[in-house]
Amino acid sequence: MPGERVSRRRFVQRLGATAAAVSTTVPFSRDLIPFTSTIAASESTRPRNPNERLRIGAIGMRYQGSVIAEKASEFGDIVAICDVDRQIAEKARTQFGGKAKLYEDYRDLLGRSDIDVITIGTPDHWHAQMLIDACRAGKDIYCEKPLTLTVDEGKRIVDVVRETNRVVQVGTWQRSDSRFRLACELVRSGRIGRLQKVTVVLGKNVAGGPFRSQPVPAHLNWDRWQGPTIDVPYIPERCHYTFRWWYEYSGGQMTDWGAHHIDIALWGIGVDQKGLVKIETTATFPTIDDGYNVALDFSAKVTFESGVVMEIMDHERNGILFEGTEGRIFVNRGTVSGKPVEDLVHQPLKRDQFALYDFDNLNRPERNGKLDAIVNHMGNFYDCLISRRSPLSDVESQHRSVSLCHVVNISMRLGRPLVWNLAEERFENDPEANQWLSRPRRSGFDLGFK
Repeated sequence: MPGERVSRRRFVQRLGATAAAVSTTVPFSRDLIPFTSTIAASESTRPRNPNERLRIGAIGMRYQGSVIAEKASEFGDIVAICDVDRQIAEKARTQFGGKAKLYEDYRDLLGRSDIDVITIGTPDHWHAQMLIDACRAGKDIYCEKPLTLTVDEGKRIVDVVRETNRVVQVGTWQRSDSRFRLACELVRSGRIGRLQKVTVVLGKNVAGGPFRSQPVPAHLNWDRWQGPTIDVPYIPERCHYTFRWWYEYSGGQMTDWGAHHIDIALWGIGVDQKGLVKIETTATFPTIDDGYNVALDFSAKVTFESGVVMEIMDHERNGILFEGTEGRIFVNRGTVSGKPVEDLVHQPLKRDQFALYDFDNLNRPERNGKLDAIVNHMGNFYDCLISRRSPLSDVESQHRSVSLCHVVNISMRLGRPLVWNLAEERFENDPEANQWLSRPRRSGFDLGFK
């Protein structure tokens, strides 16, 4: 019903079990034991010859997972493929020449000492576990966005990446698109005056259900697909592309498109990771069981201590609009435009004036004379493997960006305003809201939270 307040207890009950039940109803087995690497860290941090072909292991091959593996193959060879759906794995092997070894358990792939790089294109609920395990296995990683399912997962990822000194690029490739970067550089350099407001339009979530449970197909390992999430009967609409409309595995458009657009908005704002942020939201949620459970309609107002306001909407033209005291700039994947700065958006800033990233001497491949942003994003990752420098979409920036998506979702679920402390990464004086910074995880999937 409109404005319904969804408590954490009620939500977990809707999933079929409480956190306590999760830890007792799932048997402890090898299938649920996290990967532990025996590879020495120094072995995988050796300097590389820029002309050397990487050996790549690709995990999760449906939709975007296949796309990023293809882009990675510009710089290396796909020698191993992992997917819990055998049909998808076999199709992917054919796509990449028919020689890659297939795996159903990603830890077996990580155990190969001859693999340099891992691509992770799985549903969101698997990103943190696989990324952390890959770091501990001495691999460098390109991980699809959004980086995490929860705020606490992101904090743990940042710690592990620092500890292991791995190079990790998150797939927020809009940072490698010249239009988005130009818009942010113009805003940050003061070309539209003092920034006052940013409007982010993500698009509507999908409604659907109730759906019927069905027998698990012989080619799908449903238990392993669920991974750290609560064990539930198999419903076809839960997996593959439509996983993003289930809160158990994703966060709807708030994290799916938000990981891209809210990241760009924050890049343009230049948020100092201190101070308090006020979150105000409206949302309505489905009331059916066994159906998509992300918000049917939503909006949010995010107010930073600087006075800049970010409005997040599910309708109107997809993209980001920056408004300042002296002009405005709109940017999406098709255009960058503004008034009264049309002349400026066609005259990129000189690099000695203002730049969000130093691209000197970086590999920037083009296809048919046109820069391919995703290939360029992968090229940035490849260059950072050689230099061991931080990539454009590093885990710290992407953890902060998607954390804002998560806290907006939490405000919508609780049905009330919240105050987010950027430095402490906690809600101010709100124990109930802070419980939502993590999710119940099945026994055996311990990320080692501090």
